Amino acid sequence: MELILVRHGQPEWTRDGRNVNDPVLTTRGRRQAEACAQRLAASDQDPGRDGINRLMVSPARRADETAAPIAAALDLSTEVEPWLLEYQLPDSWEGQPVDVARAAFAAQRSSTREEWWNGLPGSESIRSFHERVIDGVTTALGEVGMRSLGDGLWHVDEAADSQRWVAVAHGGTNSTIVSYLLGCDPEPWEWERFNLGHAALAVLSTTPMAGQAIWSLRLLGDQTHLDLDDRTV
Repeated sequence: MELILVRHGQPEWTRDGRNVNDPVLTTRGRRQAEACAQRLAASDQDPGRDGINRLMVSPARRADETAAPIAAALDLSTEVEPWLLEYQLPDSWEGQPVDVARAAFAAQRSSTREEWWNGLPGSESIRSFHERVIDGVTTALGEVGMRSLGDGLWHVDEAADSQRWVAVAHGGTNSTIVSYLLGCDPEPWEWERFNLGHAALAVLSTTPMAGQAIWSLRLLGDQTHLDLDDRTV
């Protein structure tokens, strides 16, 4: 089993100095998405090659626009999965001056761990976000015969061995998946310890261990398909 996690391309977070909660991609973000698609479709590149058989995508516009060229390159239809959506910021930020969001993020840096888990005022709690993402990936893997046995071990049915999935999502979502599959103790700032730039890849695969299987992290934050000038965070 192989899981290829793609973060969306660079989004247009602000317009005329105002915050946009569900942004489209910038021109650079669209280039990043195209480059990522070419890499995944290339039979001589890792993690390209052949056999990718599922393409899941967050419902956010920036993820959908990133997934579009990937779907075309792989000749796959996209499956919109709500559990892949990023940690949801306050609805009230839409149209607010960008300094409102910047000040909130800056203040959060000095918050306690418990305050982090509670999330920003008016946002989804990070605890609920974690539960949503972990429930979603656990359910998806269970549908092909994979289940966690605890202590980092997984049961993998034979049918799951041939599965190669791409999920186009977000820094928070993808880092939470990485942390969970590797059996790390959860933290409310997963995107800081498993950092992923725009259109970056994280790749995990299962490998036999102790009579069952473990998840192995093969790539993290890989942007080698992007020109140096297009590598943004």
